[in-house]
Amino acid sequence: MPTAVTPVRQLDPHAVHELTEAAQHLLSAHGGDPRSEALVREVPAAAAALGAGIRDACRPVDTSAGLYVVRGIPVDDEAIGPTPDHWSTAAASGAVYDVALLLLATVMGTPIAWEGQQDGRFVHNIVPSPGHEEEQTGASSSVLLSPHTEDAFHPGRAHLLILGCMRNHDSVATTAASIRQAELPSGDVELLSSPALPILPDDAYAEARSYAGTPPLVPTLWQSPDGPTLRFDPAYTPLDQASEEHRAAYHRLSDELARVSVAVSLEPGDVLVVDNDLVVHGRVPFKARYDGTDRWLKRASVRVPGRRTRPPAEAAEHGYGQAALEAFTS
Repeated sequence: MPTAVTPVRQLDPHAVHELTEAAQHLLSAHGGDPRSEALVREVPAAAAALGAGIRDACRPVDTSAGLYVVRGIPVDDEAIGPTPDHWSTAAASGAVYDVALLLLATVMGTPIAWEGQQDGRFVHNIVPSPGHEEEQTGASSSVLLSPHTEDAFHPGRAHLLILGCMRNHDSVATTAASIRQAELPSGDVELLSSPALPILPDDAYAEARSYAGTPPLVPTLWQSPDGPTLRFDPAYTPLDQASEEHRAAYHRLSDELARVSVAVSLEPGDVLVVDNDLVVHGRVPFKARYDGTDRWLKRASVRVPGRRTRPPAEAAEHGYGQAALEAFTS
């Protein structure tokens, strides 16, 4: 897998100061709690006041790669404390970066959270956790996290996925592959554009996995006004329920995404922005030490108002009983 020549949008010192000052001010005004409802209510105004440098860095994805890195935010490895051993023990660790990520997410669109994931937080902590090493979730470590679109089981999934790097001493790579760089026979595209299989909730959504409703059949590929898009999570797609022809086309898509996949090794302070309608992402295996120095990312999910990249039929899906929470409601 080649190392990515990832588009980088470098923040200048003024933009970095502006962002970190805004995050610190919000945090200080609300008792240091990045989850404060009062703090979240003030984020839109604070984001609207950010300058042109940040707005330019947060402009939409503009290459077929479907991703970019915002670079320049300083992270003090000592000051952030040890990597938590589970998202639930993170508390306010790295809280200023939670708020900075929330501000960037708000410049890009509307941050969302999930009732059934990480207690409804708008910014998640992604850390390796003991006992979860071999799962297909962000808490795993020793297995390849299979390439997938984020929250593919749900019609309300994010348009953009944002990953902010707090610590990555081992240069553990995030993998990424864009459907707009893949090449598929027209027959495969036609097969995979039909709603033949469900995508089930992943292990991070315990309540959704026990939902009693019939799983909806969804297409893997479709054509949006801007080009091909996809909805893809092979680890939670029951391929044995499809025809042999459909399975073969799905495997060829997987192989093609692997062919165009790149490895993005994030550095502390890097913010990776992934277009969740174009790009599947994953992670290479690594050996977790659980000594406070392991890889640590912050994650935010964003919907872009007015975006036309989803098939109309998705509106009828039940979403396995899960509701997406918007950070700001009118």
